[in-house]
Amino acid sequence: MTKENLKNSKDKDDILVVNHLKKYFPISKFGLGKRRSYVKAVDDVSFTIKRGTTMGLVGESGCGKTTVGRTILRLIDVTDGQVLFDGRDLSKMSKRALRKMRPQMQMIFQDPYSSLSPRIPVGEIIGEAVKSHKIVPKNRYRSYILKVMHDCGLQPQYFYRYPHEFSGGQRQRISIARAVALNPKFIIADEPLSALDVSIQAQIINLMKDLQEQFGYTYLFISHDLSVVEYLSDTVGVMYLGTIMEMGDKEKVFSKPMHPYSKALLSAVPVSDPDVKMKRIVLEGDIPSPINPPSGCKFRTRCPNVMPVCSEIEPKFIEYEEGHCVACHLYSQD
Repeated sequence: MTKENLKNSKDKDDILVVNHLKKYFPISKFGLGKRRSYVKAVDDVSFTIKRGTTMGLVGESGCGKTTVGRTILRLIDVTDGQVLFDGRDLSKMSKRALRKMRPQMQMIFQDPYSSLSPRIPVGEIIGEAVKSHKIVPKNRYRSYILKVMHDCGLQPQYFYRYPHEFSGGQRQRISIARAVALNPKFIIADEPLSALDVSIQAQIINLMKDLQEQFGYTYLFISHDLSVVEYLSDTVGVMYLGTIMEMGDKEKVFSKPMHPYSKALLSAVPVSDPDVKMKRIVLEGDIPSPINPPSGCKFRTRCPNVMPVCSEIEPKFIEYEEGHCVACHLYSQD
């Protein structure tokens, strides 16, 4: 499936369809004889997510993963492109209409401490939006919040406690409870494990899995940890400098990566078997500036397989086998 095919996708199983999404941040103003400069944080990104599944989005720091999530939810405005949620275009929706859609789309942030108000008790943190959007009647409010807390592994006595009284793992459970309390269809998890110990990470992963199985949530899971992405995701997108380089079913991307960047990322994943020796692919050079990205293929300045055509023509994002797309001149561009 190419980017052009994605635009015409009307499959009812697709809860989210992102077409040619762009987010440019201006960094300089117009001046005499000067052109405005932009940070191209998200540059022509397209993908779909099916209901009840998880898409993992991976890549190095600064590649635009978090900006993709925030732009999809309209926490920051879209520069160009289309975001279809349940067939409705969020990118062109008015603020009033968007507010009515908010309960269906939620986000779990990376740092649970900074995303929770220190002045509000846990019960109110979880229930604030429930009251605002009138999810349940007033006489059922407390019992409903306690049930959500129970589903997320939080004790009822935590209802009147404050965020500073909890550990990092418990705070992340509170963040998850706040998101699921609105009965959303779609949740973006922005590196929800990065601030947690490994043992706590496993608990949060299992909690997210259990909630998905119980309530049918759809996740966009943003992470650096490829091992977690392999466990949790159904499909995987590999992002570099604002662009998706490779996307496909988890099994295909992890067992047979096609793009040189994907191969380099996967070569760095630790293997538990001491007898297995992985051939580490070390990428040379620094990530180019998103203000002035390289011509042609953005990865060419660090690619071990670079060819002359890579600097001249941007590779097409093409489906080479069912459910496996890649943008690379190592493969036919027809």
